[in-house]
Amino acid sequence: MSALRDLRELVARLEQAGRLRRVSVPVTRDLEITEITDRVSKGPAAQNVALLFERVEGFDMPVLVNAFGAADRLALALGVGHLDELGERVAKLLDVKLPGTFAERLRKLGTLFDLVKAGPRRVTDAPCQEVVETERASLASLPVLRCWPKDGGRYITLPCVFTRDPKTGTRNVGMYRLQVFDDRTLGMHWQTHKGGAEHERVMTDATEPRRTHGTPPTEGPGSGDPAPTDRMPVAIALGGDPALIYAASAPLPPAVDEVVFAGWLRGSGVEMVACRTIDLEVPAQAEIVLEGYVDPRERRLEGPFGDHTGYYSLAREYPVFHLTAITRRARPIYPTTIVGRPPEEDYWLGKATERLFVPIIRLLLPEVVDVNMPAEGIFHNLVIVSIQKRYPGHARKVMTALWGMGLMMLAKTIVVVSAHVNVHDLSEVAWRATGNIDPKRDLVILDGPMDDLDHAALRHRFGGKLGVDATEKGALDDIVQPWPEEIVMSDEIRELVTRRWKDYGL
Repeated sequence: MSALRDLRELVARLEQAGRLRRVSVPVTRDLEITEITDRVSKGPAAQNVALLFERVEGFDMPVLVNAFGAADRLALALGVGHLDELGERVAKLLDVKLPGTFAERLRKLGTLFDLVKAGPRRVTDAPCQEVVETERASLASLPVLRCWPKDGGRYITLPCVFTRDPKTGTRNVGMYRLQVFDDRTLGMHWQTHKGGAEHERVMTDATEPRRTHGTPPTEGPGSGDPAPTDRMPVAIALGGDPALIYAASAPLPPAVDEVVFAGWLRGSGVEMVACRTIDLEVPAQAEIVLEGYVDPRERRLEGPFGDHTGYYSLAREYPVFHLTAITRRARPIYPTTIVGRPPEEDYWLGKATERLFVPIIRLLLPEVVDVNMPAEGIFHNLVIVSIQKRYPGHARKVMTALWGMGLMMLAKTIVVVSAHVNVHDLSEVAWRATGNIDPKRDLVILDGPMDDLDHAALRHRFGGKLGVDATEKGALDDIVQPWPEEIVMSDEIRELVTRRWKDYGL
């Protein structure tokens, strides 16, 4: 399946496949689009389609939502037949002997990409710069949604946020919600564990003396503005190559450039163009680009926001993005997503990451058979993993190893089952996780870093974790009584009934 170049090709491909509906009646961006999309995403599979709202009241810009909201649509967007192909491709890439520690292996992972094919392609003429607004750049023309009744404002929810490490120049592309404060400023909700926040910390360290001593900026284009050297340039791309939109959402190792990763996914480099007012590059095929900066010394209350936890995340202090320019296509499409109690579109983006990371997990833990992060666990609350159990404490070893692996450190509950268990069958997992455990013996409770959005944690970003050893117990575990045999029908009778099934009239 050929790679898609931009959002327009994705819309055409989805429509051709019967997986997109155009909504031509007028709708409002405040709550109505969310309610429609929420019903569609939680409805029957045939009803769960991408939506293109062509008449958003007060705007001449169509709104695309739920484009990645199912396994088949996400696979189509990424140019694969099914999401498991992502893991298969990574497994082939890793089919070499990588020496060293796990951290060293992840650092070397970025060197495995063929930069001739996957590296970005620089261009000077780009669709995303057909219209350039620098003098009076304003966010007012964008149909940014207000999703839930008690949201703190309207939010941009499907951005690719480009930053650069001030010391090394390393690029990061992340996906962080952005609250519209006014026509020229946004709340930048990059959480403390994410790449953009790390780049800001590096910048903060460089500007800390000015902040500590309370010295106001003495340079800059206007009164009270930070000096240009104190600004952290940030670019926000909306739309573009679907592979890059996905890559921005994926928790890739720091050594892996999301733009190169997207190029590897699509089989050719992503076209990039220089911004007009800041020293960053953005995807040439984007629909809209917001150029600007963050002052590391500035914070503003952002939120609350109806989040994928199914609850409103609390209002907290976050950095502020200042707009310096908007560049866009002459007739852009505004891409967005809604989040809320799962399943929503973000669940499927996370599912693609799950399938892609299974071979990377096996690189360190070859005993791992499969992994499932179900919608009910909203990514970080529940990880189910099956293993080939070989020695006492093996399940505990896997739990602790996973908690030490990148952003898996945020997992609240890890359930370990035996190799023959289907981790994607939640009914089977629940049966084994309740019937195969003695709470005194098989539960592991410890504490550590937690997700920014975990409202039940002991305190913000830190709390308890639970490991459940739901494997069958036997001689390895020194149990006193023998483990009972599982009820299984004989193969002979199963085959007989299968052959005669129609004869029964059932």
